[in-house]
Amino acid sequence: MAGRLRQAERKRAKTPGLGTTKPGTLLKSAIPIRTFAEWDKVQPGFTEIDLVVHCGTTTCGEYLHSLTVTDVATGWTECVALRNRGQQTVFQALVLTRGRLPFPLRGIDSDNGSKFINAHLLRYCQNEALTFTRSRLYKKNDQAYVEQKNWSIVRQLVGYERYESVSL
Repeated sequence: MAGRLRQAERKRAKTPGLGTTKPGTLLKSAIPIRTFAEWDKVQPGFTEIDLVVHCGTTTCGEYLHSLTVTDVATGWTECVALRNRGQQTVFQALVLTRGRLPFPLRGIDSDNGSKFINAHLLRYCQNEALTFTRSRLYKKNDQAYVEQKNWSIVRQLVGYERYESVSL
């Protein structure tokens, strides 16, 4: 309410309030970009990660998500259902998935969403000596391995329906 009351005063001010923070810029520069052509496909443990939404025809309200983790060398894929796509929820699912892999996790490649590009995940990768890279903006081919599994595993099994609770 206070913001609404000050709105007229801000319009009269000669210089508008300045914002000096641009979300994600610092972290994006700390996380290198990897394209689809740069993968070493010999050694297992380098993965692409992505979220699939189960929102049906609307993104209003809360709905379930699937975290998909795909190994580039072997195609091994793990999926975890998530109640939301908050940073902590995604991080916990990634740690759970790491324990399920039949080989050591060596690297993670994600899209540029804040669910992945955050200080918590960056620090975890640094502490665990994991390679952390990201794809180029709006280039789905950079994550071709996980995008393929999103279709062949998640969508074929779960479909496009909306799921709002644990019970199906």
